Amino acid sequence: MSELMAKDLDSIDALTLTQLQHTLINSPQMMPAQVAKEHGVSELAVVKAMSSEEACFLALTDKDELLASLPSWGNMTTIIAVSGSIFEFKGSFPEGKYAHGYYNIYTKGEGLHGHLLMDNIGHIALISRPFRGQESYSINFFGAEGEMVFKVYLGRDKQRVLIASQVEQFKALVLKALASSSSI
Repeated sequence: MSELMAKDLDSIDALTLTQLQHTLINSPQMMPAQVAKEHGVSELAVVKAMSSEEACFLALTDKDELLASLPSWGNMTTIIAVSGSIFEFKGSFPEGKYAHGYYNIYTKGEGLHGHLLMDNIGHIALISRPFRGQESYSINFFGAEGEMVFKVYLGRDKQRVLIASQVEQFKALVLKALASSSSI
């Protein structure tokens, strides 16, 4: 486990938390991954330091319902970042099913395929934070050690406007997450 991944919000000091929050407020153009690198913490620690208006967490018990619903949302962008490289897939999130210990995603013909080890997902964050000056929403899947596994950004039309039905579905997820967290 890398040192950056081990340094989650639960283990950072108050000064670091204050610095993270200061950076998030004063550098709105920075993405959580950039803030994490600058401060030497995990991306999960940065997301946990975000305001409640920018980020909340979906209960892990809702992950199967979420995965089953995503294919119906329409075109989105799925991002996988590994060792500084970023892979993007634009299109509908694939359907999937559990088999052999994985949630196996597949598309008829060409498209995104893969095998998600959902038992290793530790957090699902719903993030509403501008990106390059534009309103942006993403669903972020973190591993058990705080590492980013993948992100799904809401789609945009040809004029680069967010797809309204996806924004509605995202906001409904946020309400569900907030209701779950307040009942704990």
